[in-house]
Amino acid sequence: MNWNASRKAARTTGAEPRPKKSKIELLLADENDENQENDFPAEVVNRAQKSLSKSEKKPEVLDAFSVSVLKIVKDEEKKRIIELHVVANSLMNPIDNQVAGILIKLQSLFFHHLPKMPRDYVSKMVFDPKQKNLALIKLKQTVGGICFRSFPSQGFTEIVFCAVSISEQTRGYGTHLMNHLKDYVVPRGIKNLLTFADLNAIGFFKKQGFTQEIRLARPVYEGYIQEYNGAILMHCELHPSIVYTEFTSIVQQQSKILKEIIQEKQTGSQETRRGLVCFKEGLRAIPVEAIPGLREAGWKPKINTNTNRKASNNNGNNIDELVDPSKLLTVLTCVLQAVRRHPLALAFINPVNERDAPNYNKVVKYPMDLSTVGQRLSRGYYKTLRLFMADMARIFSNCRLYNGADTENYCQANVLERFYQIQMRQLGLWHKKIIDDE
Repeated sequence: MNWNASRKAARTTGAEPRPKKSKIELLLADENDENQENDFPAEVVNRAQKSLSKSEKKPEVLDAFSVSVLKIVKDEEKKRIIELHVVANSLMNPIDNQVAGILIKLQSLFFHHLPKMPRDYVSKMVFDPKQKNLALIKLKQTVGGICFRSFPSQGFTEIVFCAVSISEQTRGYGTHLMNHLKDYVVPRGIKNLLTFADLNAIGFFKKQGFTQEIRLARPVYEGYIQEYNGAILMHCELHPSIVYTEFTSIVQQQSKILKEIIQEKQTGSQETRRGLVCFKEGLRAIPVEAIPGLREAGWKPKINTNTNRKASNNNGNNIDELVDPSKLLTVLTCVLQAVRRHPLALAFINPVNERDAPNYNKVVKYPMDLSTVGQRLSRGYYKTLRLFMADMARIFSNCRLYNGADTENYCQANVLERFYQIQMRQLGLWHKKIIDDE
């Protein structure tokens, strides 16, 4: 079976059709695209890409040797100097001579490079119909391979053997094999790789993203994989959105774009931002730190060392004292008004009526809504940022508590909460520590 052909089939014919998104999901997608924290705006990235395409200069790569080796390997695959095949034995159907030949060569490869492994055990694993083998063929010679077994019900694949001919070990074939294996199992619902590595192999597996910190619960894999004396269990988590055979080139391109953006900022490029609209709504003043773009330009607020000392002495419990109380009302009013104007805020403005939501007060012990928050704000109830954030969080958690996860109201709460958090971040008021403490 040709691996390249099977991979294409898995990505095209095996994928489920993408469901049509609801209006709420589209709103959430728009907010994630435009307001993701610590991300560059799309126009900045596009501008950097255009600049790179016009420039003849090629930025330096952090690990030029590794990138060049992997590029050579990919070029060899395109020219069919090397081929990758997934092969397995079968007791139900006869296997052709080519598959049988690859299995025999893989067996010999593992014999040679895993001398401490009993030969009968190696043969049993390679020819076991439950196992599969990813073979790297170069000029009709089997120079590398991985023997593996997937456990779809458990969500992981076990790498039993992995070896590359000594004469080919500096050509990047081991990494290329591992990347192809990842791309093979991910479309089949596998998100974890496990293997027992001896002391000589630990370094290689670490470079492939494996770690000795096992993030799977032991009952998930215990009894499914063979344990080996003198070897260490290692784990690699896989991301379903990554094409691992393209990962290096993608990171390289991202590095180029990032360097171009940094260079653009260093040359003093200016960005026009939307003007402040809060004054049209009756606000007479806002804190300096609330001006959009000020922090990005390098401005930093003055820190009260006494307040910081007090906060640290109490293990961070007084972190909301870092917010100037005289400015708190103005800033929170601005946030609340923005949330109330959101298209999905209508269901959260007034208290819930039990005629519309039977047994609501039995399920929700502490009701909260945007009108009540507004009343508390005008009465001066919110002496600290923590109190305001607690009431806002209660609005959305109450909605999720009463409504099922598959309901429109549940989804609306998620979208509106995300919008509220974005408003807080833009004003520098979103402290994760406060939320964790709640």
